[in-house]
Amino acid sequence: MALANRSELSFHQVTFAKGFSMEIKSENACFGGAQGVYAHASEACGGEMTFGLFLPEEAKLGPVPVLWYLSGLTCTHENAMTKAGAQAWAAQEGIALVFPDTSPRGADVVDDAAYDLGQGAGFYVNAIQPPWDRHFRMWDYIAEELPALLGRAFAVDLERQSITGHSMGGHGALTLAMGRPGQYRSVSAFSPICNPMGSDWGQKQFTSYLGDDQSLWKPHDASHQMQEVGFDGPVLIDTGTQDQFLDLLKPETLAFAIAKRRQDGHLRMQKGYDHSYFFVSSFMEDHIAFHAEALYAE
Repeated sequence: MALANRSELSFHQVTFAKGFSMEIKSENACFGGAQGVYAHASEACGGEMTFGLFLPEEAKLGPVPVLWYLSGLTCTHENAMTKAGAQAWAAQEGIALVFPDTSPRGADVVDDAAYDLGQGAGFYVNAIQPPWDRHFRMWDYIAEELPALLGRAFAVDLERQSITGHSMGGHGALTLAMGRPGQYRSVSAFSPICNPMGSDWGQKQFTSYLGDDQSLWKPHDASHQMQEVGFDGPVLIDTGTQDQFLDLLKPETLAFAIAKRRQDGHLRMQKGYDHSYFFVSSFMEDHIAFHAEALYAE
């Protein structure tokens, strides 16, 4: 069903650009608002992309602030949307939640047998190496294309954006926040990959997507970027002390960079928690309240 034919829905903008089309996969009432799943043709990724969007009740009256949630390896738009428990807290704060997919998908999209490369593992970069460069342009998709689409179709305020994510998505949230100055008011992350240049969760993927020139990797390493450019806003990081991937995540490198730069940031090691969505959901209220303060600040 094309969104352009559903303008009577109070959560959608009344007018659309000529030729604008987006497919409604599902829409469900949720905490007084609406949780939708939508598909559209993406120029950045060269094919169809799917995303989830929660709009609070306030979106019926006008544009609301936006919090982006970027998911981790092997995830789709669906994981956080159904497991993180974020909608209840976002409804309380009057904030929209965007749940993008983690990569382009489809029979014509190149893939790899490993779980940490290819479909489900876009790493939020613009690939420049074949065969990945044809579709894997997640940086442009998240930073530019999808926000523009949301602004045309839904009651969201793109002057008030913040970003968060989990694992690979935490890496993406941090690097996008520092790499796009002024776009996001606050950034947080759950168990982020903090130093991909020094980890098997990064070296392999950056070589495949970006090539051997490590100068091209640096803008996508949160610890390097934190030390070099930092973030003009508040930062919140949570990682579990029992996270089974700590040696790959390397939170100590980001802690050092935050301290060296004297960044306004909090990195918390949460005792007993692992890498799962049980961990994410346990601290989701904290993160949404953290972003709400920044999003509603004058």
